[in-house]
Amino acid sequence: MFTILRWILLLALCYFGYKKKNLTTWILVSMAVGAEIGYDFPEFAKNLKILSDIFLRLIKTIIAPLLIGTLVVGIAGHSDMKQVGRMGIKALIYFEVVTTLALVVGLIAINFTKAGVGIDLSVAQKTTEKLVSVGHQDWQQVVLHIFPDNIAKAIANGEVLQIVVFSILFAIGLTMTPQKHRVVMLSALESLSEVMFKFTNIIMYFAPFAVGGAIAYTIGTMGLEIFKNLILLLLTLYGALVAFLLLVLLPIALIVKVPLKQFLQAIAEPVSLAFATASSEAALPKAMKAMQAIGVPQKIVAFVMPTGYSFNLDGTTLYLSLASVFVAQAAGIDLPLETQIIMCLTLMLTSKGVAGVARASLVILSGTVATFGLPAEPIMVILGIDALMDMARTSVNVIGNCLATVVVAKWEGEFGKVEPNADVEEIAAH
Repeated sequence: MFTILRWILLLALCYFGYKKKNLTTWILVSMAVGAEIGYDFPEFAKNLKILSDIFLRLIKTIIAPLLIGTLVVGIAGHSDMKQVGRMGIKALIYFEVVTTLALVVGLIAINFTKAGVGIDLSVAQKTTEKLVSVGHQDWQQVVLHIFPDNIAKAIANGEVLQIVVFSILFAIGLTMTPQKHRVVMLSALESLSEVMFKFTNIIMYFAPFAVGGAIAYTIGTMGLEIFKNLILLLLTLYGALVAFLLLVLLPIALIVKVPLKQFLQAIAEPVSLAFATASSEAALPKAMKAMQAIGVPQKIVAFVMPTGYSFNLDGTTLYLSLASVFVAQAAGIDLPLETQIIMCLTLMLTSKGVAGVARASLVILSGTVATFGLPAEPIMVILGIDALMDMARTSVNVIGNCLATVVVAKWEGEFGKVEPNADVEEIAAH
C-alpha cells in the first residue's frame, strides 16, 4: 500500500517537474525517482549506472578546451594590467589571499564533519591502490609530473595540472606577442570558451537522467544510508560559508572600515537574485549599480567587479575544496594534508573564469579528482544536491566581489568621492 502511494506521489512530482521546465527541478525530481527505483528494484537499479557513466564521459571531454580557453583569455585578456597599475596589483593580491582563506575554511569544515565517511564504493579498493603507488614517488617526481612533456598527451590523460601550466605559459607568451597576432588568438580562444560553455549546457540536459541513474544504483547497492551523508555535506557547506562570512569577510570589512549597514542594504537585492538564480552573472548588473550607489567610483567598479568574477570566486573555491575531500572520504581514502593542499591549489587555479556557467564547478571538480586518482562516482551523488549548494556558494561569490570592490576603493582613497552614475548598467552589459 505504501509503495503504491509513494509511486503516485512520484508521478505527481514528475508532472510538476514537467510543467516547471526547469533543470534544477528536473534534477531534484530525478533524484527522488532514482531513490525509489533503487529501493524497490535494487537489481534493476544496478544496471542504471551506465547513465551516470555516459554523463561523466561527456563531462571529461569538456575539461581541457574549457580550461585552456578560460585561463588563457583570463590572463592574456587582462594584459592591460600595466596601465591599470597599482589598483590591479592590489586587487589580484586581495583576490588570491581571500580565495586561499576560502580553501582553508572548506578543508577544515569537511575534515571536521567527515561527511563522506561511511559511503562504501566498489571502486574504493582500486583507487586506494593507485594512490598508494603515487605515494611512493619522491618530491622530484611529484614536481616533474606538474609540467607537461606533450600537451596532447596531457589532454588525453586528463592531467589538469599539466593543462593549467601549459595554459599559463601560453597566456604569458601571448601577452608578449604583437597586438595583431594577440587579438586574433584571444578572439579564437574566447570563441572556444563560449562554444564550450554552450556544450556544457547541452550536456547538462542529460544530468537528470545521470543523477537518477546514479542515485538508483547507489540506493540499490547501499540502501538509504547515503542520504545521511548528503544532508551532512549540505549542512557542512552552509556552515562553512557562514563561517567564512563571519571569520574572513566580516573582519576584512571591519579592518577597512566599510560602512556595514549601508553595504548590507546595497547588496541585499543582488545577493537575493544570485541565490534565486544560482548565477553570479545574473546578479552582476545589479551588484555594479549597488556598489556605485554607495560611493565606489565607476572606474573601480568597472575594473574590480568583472575581474573578480574570474579571480575571486570565494564561495566556489570553498565548495570545491570541500567537495574534493568528500570524494576521497566517500572512496574510503584518508588523504594526507599535503595532498589535500596541492589538490585545493589546483582547484583554485582551474576554477578561474567559469563563474557564469551553470554546473561548471562540476567539470572542474571531475577533472581535478581524476588527476589525483580519485573515483568519479561520488561526484554524481553530489550532483543530486548541487542545485541547493550552488545557490549558497553563488551568493557568497557576489558578496565577496562586492566587498572586494569597496576594499579596493578604500585602499585607493576614493571611496565616497563620486556620485552614482546611472550608466553603470551599460558597463555591466559589456
